[in-house]
Amino acid sequence: MQPTKTPITVAVGDGIGPEIMTQTLRILEAAGAAIAPEFIEVGEQVYLAGHASGIGPEAWDSLARTGVLLKAPITTPLGGGYKSLNVTLRKTLGLYANVRPTRSLYPAVFTRHPDLDIVIVRENEEDLYAGIEHQQTPEVVQCLKLVSRPGCEKIVRYAFEYARQHGRQHVTCMTKDNIMKLTDGLFHRVFMEIGQEYPDLGQDHQIIDIGTARLADTPERYDVIVTLNLYGDIISDVVAQIAGSVGLAGSSNIGDHGALFEAIHGSAPDIAGKGIANPSGLLQAAVLMLVHLGQHEVAARVHNAWLCALEDGIHTADIYRPETSTAKASTAGFADAVIERLGRTPRQLAPFKAATAPAGAPAAKPVASAYERPVVEQQLVGSDLFLCWSGFNPNELGEQLARLAGPELKLKLITNRGVKVYPDGHPETFCTDHWRCRFVAANATATTATQVGYTPVEFGQILDLQRRLTEAGLLVIKTENLYLMDGQRAFSLGQGE
Repeated sequence: MQPTKTPITVAVGDGIGPEIMTQTLRILEAAGAAIAPEFIEVGEQVYLAGHASGIGPEAWDSLARTGVLLKAPITTPLGGGYKSLNVTLRKTLGLYANVRPTRSLYPAVFTRHPDLDIVIVRENEEDLYAGIEHQQTPEVVQCLKLVSRPGCEKIVRYAFEYARQHGRQHVTCMTKDNIMKLTDGLFHRVFMEIGQEYPDLGQDHQIIDIGTARLADTPERYDVIVTLNLYGDIISDVVAQIAGSVGLAGSSNIGDHGALFEAIHGSAPDIAGKGIANPSGLLQAAVLMLVHLGQHEVAARVHNAWLCALEDGIHTADIYRPETSTAKASTAGFADAVIERLGRTPRQLAPFKAATAPAGAPAAKPVASAYERPVVEQQLVGSDLFLCWSGFNPNELGEQLARLAGPELKLKLITNRGVKVYPDGHPETFCTDHWRCRFVAANATATTATQVGYTPVEFGQILDLQRRLTEAGLLVIKTENLYLMDGQRAFSLGQGE
């Protein structure tokens, strides 16, 4: 009796996408994967047809039916106005966890790091990938970094659960919270809070810059890494490349109501149609998909055959080396080699192993749970008004703003690119036309990094201040109100404040 086939959505993509998808599906069919593909069109031609996100209504309908997408790389047309399809899919479908496992395939594939075996769990919806950017002045543009507590909690808990269920021993958190104390600081705090629920797992935190350096130098010291969106994107490519090639790595994007599986590399239009692309990344994504669908035996058959082909030296051009390879295979030729080895087990490389929680591990908790918003007392204590001002002397601007502050408010400081330039600025500081001007209550006391001396202000006072500045010919381009939350300062100090 034939097993019931699971419907999946398939996007063949652009560039090398159609070539590697064709060969990946050939291998899955030969291995007996119980899947029923529904093909959709996404990417370059859909963009050019007028869909700015690169995906049309029919494709969304298919995704709603199947909840699973196997996607080849796509090309985003040059020019403004086109949003990343990958980001659109991840955010729209709530695929908050990007999981990128990478291990050394030495000696079959050359690497300087034969003991590398790392899983990077990357937050997938927030951070700078929110894509909220503005040009605020002729000289300055901004990109908003958004990090939420529920977003942090979901991805951190997912990382710990993944480690436990896959028999991993240690989880490392990487952030840059020595600089971004509120955004990255939140991620780090949540990691420490949730980590207390997993005493069976080792855990530590590292600053992302030294962490990346250590990853490139001694990756064998790491097991599971959880990090924010941008950092995860970068370090997962670093790890894949030093393991042998970015072309070997697949990834899964997991949410509560759907999943997307893809290679981590791009569409490589420069080699499209030449028959030399490596289908391994997409094939490994398909293996992750089979595991997600519960087809573990087929996943093992495909993965082990792939390992056997690599062990036998059947390599595509990107990983071909005379000392480790026996044949330089085309895209289709490599797929043929994998199909020929279905049913075999690798001799040197570790074979496929399904995810199982280690013996004696505590029962796993649900990754996602209902989120309850905390009740927080929020007090308005001032406002940062950002001005476009073409002058060069911050003292001149400061004296004008001090006069316009009015009786209820006072100008506390002016910063330029985050550095205090008024009062008591330094003449060596280079200034652009973008000025942050912090106003607080006139009776507010001096503050330090550890003491809060702000007093409440009325919102109407902030509006009146903006009106006075506008009437004086100053251009207010943005405001960020300053709050205390449960009595604690909820905004950063200016450098030098």
